[in-house]
Amino acid sequence: MTVTDSIASQRNPEGEAPRNAFPETRVRYEVLAFACTLSMITYIDRVCFGAAAPQLASELSLSGVADLKWAFTAFAIAYSVCEIPTGWLGDALGPRSTLIRIVGWWSICTAITGLVGVRFGAMTLGGLGTLIVVRFLFGAGEAGAYPTITRALHNWFPADEQSTAQGWVWMSGRLMGGLTPLFWMLLTVGTAWTPPLMNWRSAFVFFGMLGIAWCVAFAALFYNRPTEHPRVNAAECERIQRHKKDADESSHADVPWMAFLSSGNLWLLCGMYFCMAYGWYFNVTYLPSYLHDRYHLSNSSLLGAIYKGAPLWLGAIGCLVGGYGVDALIRRTGNRRLVRRWVGCTGLGLCAVCWLAAPLASNEHQFVLAISLAALCNDCTLASAWATCQDIGQRHAGVTAAWMNTVGTGGAAVAGWLTGTLLERAVDHAAWQLQTSAATLPEAVRTAAVLEGYNHNFLSYAAVYAVAAICWLVIDASKPIAPSGS
Repeated sequence: MTVTDSIASQRNPEGEAPRNAFPETRVRYEVLAFACTLSMITYIDRVCFGAAAPQLASELSLSGVADLKWAFTAFAIAYSVCEIPTGWLGDALGPRSTLIRIVGWWSICTAITGLVGVRFGAMTLGGLGTLIVVRFLFGAGEAGAYPTITRALHNWFPADEQSTAQGWVWMSGRLMGGLTPLFWMLLTVGTAWTPPLMNWRSAFVFFGMLGIAWCVAFAALFYNRPTEHPRVNAAECERIQRHKKDADESSHADVPWMAFLSSGNLWLLCGMYFCMAYGWYFNVTYLPSYLHDRYHLSNSSLLGAIYKGAPLWLGAIGCLVGGYGVDALIRRTGNRRLVRRWVGCTGLGLCAVCWLAAPLASNEHQFVLAISLAALCNDCTLASAWATCQDIGQRHAGVTAAWMNTVGTGGAAVAGWLTGTLLERAVDHAAWQLQTSAATLPEAVRTAAVLEGYNHNFLSYAAVYAVAAICWLVIDASKPIAPSGS
């Protein structure tokens, strides 16, 4: 007897499922654990590149971290381009095979990153161009991870737990991202009391192997749907499907692409996420270098490691608070549209204020506090954004999430390129004023110019967050992209 047959056999003559016929299993929380650990590994592999940026720039004989802007940007471009196709695969083929391919691919690319620039006698294994290619392949491989997670959560969680589940997933990623600079320091630099455990190249290989281990466990224990899992009982299946508008469990490859293209609601959601990603991307790219340049926090500084991860630590709190809070408010008010709108507009509006305050900070404590509060407010809205993909996408939740994340990653790509460009322009302007070349600028003048370039970037982050808040004033989480039968 299948689980579906079991559900039918437990119904009374009126067709209602007896709530307490058998104790409800909780296998969906094992699925959530897989999603959370995957999110952690994702952020380890993203953030470790930013943490290693100064070492990479030195190893590749670059003038500074700004020269890595195309390596930062290549990842975001590839991620953006491949996001929708992979989200579609997650809907059509199911999360299991799609996530195994995603995690295996990006884990191999993470390990390869540690080999770029290795010297064998007179030969060097690649340079900046090779690094850019590897980062592009990394982005292509990782694309679709969060949309496919969203598809898995849609399959496994009831409607009134989806924001909370998303909150846990994003909290896990942010928390591990915040801890990665500290882990990186302990692994590759050491402290006054402990020696380094490995060099930075070995650390990339080690992080890649973590992803491979996750794939093995996931392949052995995960099932695409509750009805396929041998340990899920009828009560949990009924609980998961309650209040869902799309109980059909067939594969959803028949995507109404024209409805997606013509949905103003979806494009507003995408525009909002573009601005969110643009303002947030600094935390995992240029932040370590900024703290070093302005406040002289070295790679071996414990305070520096903590401060480099602080925005993600506070963001982790925001993810969890936002997830639980939104679901609680929706249950209390019954108004999904207004709750998501109010949370999104308020949180992102406060982000703009925090970034306006960042250039005014007189010390590292004030600066880190400002940007960490911005990350907290940003991430209080994150569960709402991804749960809205489930609300409006319904059985096409994976594609909808991929669509939003594609545009959002475009924001990250623009931020990665434009942040570096503004820094370079600031240095070039200082050289022009002194009628010399950028390469011959005195170090003190170069540093002052770079910091001025960062201030311009901070003002741009405030501006895009204000636009994101305005977008939430119009986004309607109760309006599906296509009718449930499409």
